[in-house]
Amino acid sequence: MEKLRMKSLDAVEGNVAKIAALFPHCVTERLNKDGKPELAIDFDKLRAELSTDVLDTGEERYQFTWPDKRAASRLANTPTDKTLRPDVDASVDFWNTKNLYIEGDNLDVLKVLRENYLGKVKMIYIDPPYNTGKDSFTYDDDFSISEEEMENRSGCYDSLGLLNFRLNAEANGRFHTDWLNMMYCRIKIARDFLREDGTIFISIDDNEVHNLRKICDEIFGANNFLGCAGRISKKANNQGDFWAPNFDYLLTYAKNKALCPAFFGGINYSSYNLIEEAGPRKGERYQLVRLYMTSLDPMRGCTNQRYYIECPDGSFIIPPGEIFPSEVKDGSSVIPQSGKDKVWRWSYQSYLAKKDQIVVKKGRSSNVVGVNGEPTLWNAFTKTYLNDVIEKLTASPNSFIEDHINQKATHELNQLDIPFSFAKPSSLLKYLEEVCRLETGDIVMDFFSGSGTLGDATMQYNRDLSQKVKFICVQIPEKCDTDSDEYKAGFENICEIGKERIRRAGKKIKEEAGLQGQDLDIGFRVLKLDSSNMEDVFYTPEELDAGQIEGLIDNVKSDRTPLDLLFQVMPELDIELSAKVEEKEVNGKKVFFVDDTYLIATFDTEVNESTVTEIAKMRPQYFVMRDSSAANDNVLDNFEQIFKHYSPDTIRKIL
Repeated sequence: MEKLRMKSLDAVEGNVAKIAALFPHCVTERLNKDGKPELAIDFDKLRAELSTDVLDTGEERYQFTWPDKRAASRLANTPTDKTLRPDVDASVDFWNTKNLYIEGDNLDVLKVLRENYLGKVKMIYIDPPYNTGKDSFTYDDDFSISEEEMENRSGCYDSLGLLNFRLNAEANGRFHTDWLNMMYCRIKIARDFLREDGTIFISIDDNEVHNLRKICDEIFGANNFLGCAGRISKKANNQGDFWAPNFDYLLTYAKNKALCPAFFGGINYSSYNLIEEAGPRKGERYQLVRLYMTSLDPMRGCTNQRYYIECPDGSFIIPPGEIFPSEVKDGSSVIPQSGKDKVWRWSYQSYLAKKDQIVVKKGRSSNVVGVNGEPTLWNAFTKTYLNDVIEKLTASPNSFIEDHINQKATHELNQLDIPFSFAKPSSLLKYLEEVCRLETGDIVMDFFSGSGTLGDATMQYNRDLSQKVKFICVQIPEKCDTDSDEYKAGFENICEIGKERIRRAGKKIKEEAGLQGQDLDIGFRVLKLDSSNMEDVFYTPEELDAGQIEGLIDNVKSDRTPLDLLFQVMPELDIELSAKVEEKEVNGKKVFFVDDTYLIATFDTEVNESTVTEIAKMRPQYFVMRDSSAANDNVLDNFEQIFKHYSPDTIRKIL
């Protein structure tokens, strides 16, 4: 059995492997700092391969740099042994939902997720700190001291283990540098998450948009820049010494522009609020559009568009005019004689062919008339199906966004009784999801998720477009000021706000959906960043002598649960953390089944041959157990033989 790493991959090792695939002779071996052999790049040979393209030392070139940029790049590549611990009680529908809400510093969270979400995310939206000089600078990365020293530094954490934050004021000599270092390493990792046809949207304002553009040009490539949209953020307030700022930017990049589908826009999805109840189009969404439009000119080739339509009560309707059909019956027509003889949008032939798409109903008023011009309350409407509109639409969305101001966010949060300042409206994120044409199975991500807007928007999107898009929200547990409305409402940190907002929004969205919302996923699985589940001896057994090792009863920390262990194992086996997990008993032992039998794991003790045999007969792709799980040495001795007999292709792992 192979031993699990129980930590994220070193991104540098992955880069070395990529170079080895292209130039195998440029890769050699050397001894690392621990005296163990490792692969390394022979840069002299690599330089020879690229000799016409490599700049000489000191040669002038175009570049964007700042203090600690190299350290920020290295930080993005270094692995972490931190883990994400599930919180079943804080979750909604933990065992079935496909959505994730993750609490913790997004840098470490991204590192934990990178291996098993590599190239899987269709859309990323982030709304990072704008670096206005008034922001609480939440992410205090330090490149000069160890991670442990940073975490133990005075004032970094409070007595409850929650992070304290500092203000990144303009008086700080590293005002732009600190912000650039914080953003660079996170966006560098985020690129790895995107699918080849994926897109990232970043909200930003005047303070750093110029620097952010340069960072993204470097990380994604300037050729993958899709545009910088402007968004009206608030109504003009005439405040400001020069311009009164009332908009921000939406920087947009593709992972690979050549593979990125064209954006899609121009549809008001909420207006298609009716569902076809019968016939070949049963279940499709549509809206009603009046068959008579006053703007139609009857003298422009509309000779067959003035006719009677029969109403459910036996009466008849027709557009207003001076001349009427001589015979009063459904479809009886007359040729317009002047501009006063109005017409329907459809010809008589279309009406007869598509009567199943006509709805005649009574309202409080009507712009059509009855027989010989008599007043009526009836009117005729055509069904316009959303799928037909989508199929025909080719227009791209405008790069100036006017319909999603922040006031909408304030209004919707007030409706949910959630206090939070400076949120983006869910309509903006839903609009971006529409622009990207997200489909069932796609994943969207926000690693500065704030009040949980992405979760709210995605549930609305799934309801309105009958899709099953999955979301991942990541937020550091920034404390609420004790004088704030958020704290007075009982929210200790922003994560508590985000989770409660998604709970309340999900309930409201499902209620509004009625029968159409029965299968809507309004749940989310809460995971919390923490130190590894494993004791130090698991990673560095060579640093302990025989006596110390014998004194250790277990290599798993005493406060960690079997479910904790499972969720640290899943990323290493390239299993999404939203995968379906079930707990079952096999011969009296608790056994986890992930995606049916793709992964079977047990972390119980006293596991005997009969339990191993039952599991092997299920032929899982992966099987994982602890080395201390075996009831005795005979189990370990027979373990491999049992699997070779019943399931030789199962990959066996141990921790």
